[in-house]
Amino acid sequence: LLASGPKPGASTNFATRADENQNGDARTGSAWSSPPSSLSPILAAAKVTQVFEAAATIVASPSPWGQAIVTMPSPHHGVDHYENFPVASVLCPPRLRPAVRAIYGFARTADDLADEGNAAPGERLAALAQYRSDLLACAQGQGGSGRWPRVFDTLAPVLRDFSLPLKLLCDLLSAFEQDVVQHHYDSRTQLLDYCSRSANPVGRLLLHLYGIEDEVALRQSDAICTALQLINFWQDLSEDLPRGRIYLPRDLLAEHGLVADDLRPGQHPPAFEGLLHAALQWACDLMHQGAALVRRVPGRAGWELRLVVQGGLRIAQRVHALGPAVLHQRIELGPADVALMAWRSLRM
Repeated sequence: LLASGPKPGASTNFATRADENQNGDARTGSAWSSPPSSLSPILAAAKVTQVFEAAATIVASPSPWGQAIVTMPSPHHGVDHYENFPVASVLCPPRLRPAVRAIYGFARTADDLADEGNAAPGERLAALAQYRSDLLACAQGQGGSGRWPRVFDTLAPVLRDFSLPLKLLCDLLSAFEQDVVQHHYDSRTQLLDYCSRSANPVGRLLLHLYGIEDEVALRQSDAICTALQLINFWQDLSEDLPRGRIYLPRDLLAEHGLVADDLRPGQHPPAFEGLLHAALQWACDLMHQGAALVRRVPGRAGWELRLVVQGGLRIAQRVHALGPAVLHQRIELGPADVALMAWRSLRM
């Protein structure tokens, strides 16, 4: 579980290693806490637009990063969303705030169309098809259906002024459409393909706003965004499983002698702890693969991105400590977690 591999004779107990890292062992830091000091990470979290919420978006007035637990009404729907990541930050450059707000509103609304309320799958897909049509009309400077005026009136100048890659926004919609019809994945490869459209476009859109376009940076961003999305999946098991959404792929379950039915409410399979450990390890390994990217992001945003990544790693640490209880309990970050994230960010 260590970013650079354990020292000979090092403890293999997760909690012990995390405590050792907090006590100043700079040689082996836990994969759940922060990368070695020579590395620094970027971007994005969680299930689709939670990636944006984790990436320090502005949906209302700016607020400091210390406000890490927010109950936030969507600006485009009447749905309340609990978030474990900040949704607004003074660290976002003022010139980019309208663009970040517009992209957030676009993605949040699409996520609600796919996932909130009691609409049938066919109705959701029809709404998303209309939403895609309105996006294409907006990109061409034309009027759409008029169904989501706040979204597209806000997005239109951003598409024009920042030349946003339309494909990335369409990729997000593709993932939302997949959410409606597919609730389990056979393999890690399939899940990563989903993340490549549900999470990675958000990081690439943010890099585009900063003018960072080289392939190395884009790959690093993809690694971080996918990692944070996976961490969110494992954090949300208690909410997703009762809804029939199983993001633990079948090949990973099989490696631990489990099937989807073993994860039903009330079940406590002994092999689950090893499964959770492997799933979190997978996500944290991806996080470290992208960790150097934060040094490419200028100014205050680089510090913000450190905090975003440390938030994801802290959630992974808390989920690991929760163990099998994560099947019926969702962790929430508190002030002590925020302080620890800030301290670890300073050490990166």
